[in-house]
Amino acid sequence: MTIKDARAYGTKTLSSVLGIKRSSTPSLDVDVLLEYILECDKTFLLFHSDAPLSTEQELWFKNAIEKRTTGLPVAYITGQKEFFGYTFKVNQSTLIPKPDTEILVEETVKEIEKLSPKTEAKALLVCDMCTGSGCVGLSIVKYCAEEYITLPQFLPNLTMCDISFEALNLARENARILLSPYKAATWRFIQTNLFENVSGTFDIIVSNPPYVPLQETVKLLQDGRSEPALALNGDIENDGSISSSKDGLCLMRRLIPQAYEHLNAGGTLLVESGEYNADKTANIFLNTGFKEVQIINDLEGQKRITRGTKL
Repeated sequence: MTIKDARAYGTKTLSSVLGIKRSSTPSLDVDVLLEYILECDKTFLLFHSDAPLSTEQELWFKNAIEKRTTGLPVAYITGQKEFFGYTFKVNQSTLIPKPDTEILVEETVKEIEKLSPKTEAKALLVCDMCTGSGCVGLSIVKYCAEEYITLPQFLPNLTMCDISFEALNLARENARILLSPYKAATWRFIQTNLFENVSGTFDIIVSNPPYVPLQETVKLLQDGRSEPALALNGDIENDGSISSSKDGLCLMRRLIPQAYEHLNAGGTLLVESGEYNADKTANIFLNTGFKEVQIINDLEGQKRITRGTKL
């Protein structure tokens, strides 16, 4: 099987299986899978279409296409996903990093730029709550290091928290890969139900928590994507039971007051809240006591981030 044959086979299979469309982007999915197994870029695929796949590569590719027909995302098949220009390992214990969430990193870096001049003698304390793969917190620190947002010795001290033991293990692995040159001794990984096991306070708390309503979560997972409902469903009580409110904000109503108590004076909380919950999330910020509350749109103009300051 050549690259040309593989692209034709994969695209045809994903475009229609028994009359059912299996992917909205079959050509893209096929190219990503081929780039992964051949360790090349799309330019290579285009200009070396007659290059053959080895027997092992062909077998892997066909198995990958079969998995994709079940709805399993390409990122779970390859075990990696690009986010904020960095490559993260992913698995089915965490959500796949989404481009919409990159604005959460951008806005947090802006906060670090504002706060750093006031804390020249020490590094800022940053907490990434509901860290998942670690893509948000790790991108923040790596970008600060690469772009000299802070002096090297004052890179943010990062605490990553998640209720999932498997997610934290993945975040640890991504930290070793992405941040190995930078202050490894200052990373903390805490398995915790929100701030239950977290001590101390922070200058910045950032979070992409579960905020999807239960019914919408069920709909999202019907396509076989296999992302963990725990990381999506916001209608969860502290004990893990389903809440009586079905607006996706049950967890957010606990997170925001707890974050307020764990912020230093002048500190900032930034959360991804999504377009359908941003306004209600902003109200929770205000009712908790946060000031300078604002909603920030993503690149598509959708309400995405809610931020507030503890004065």
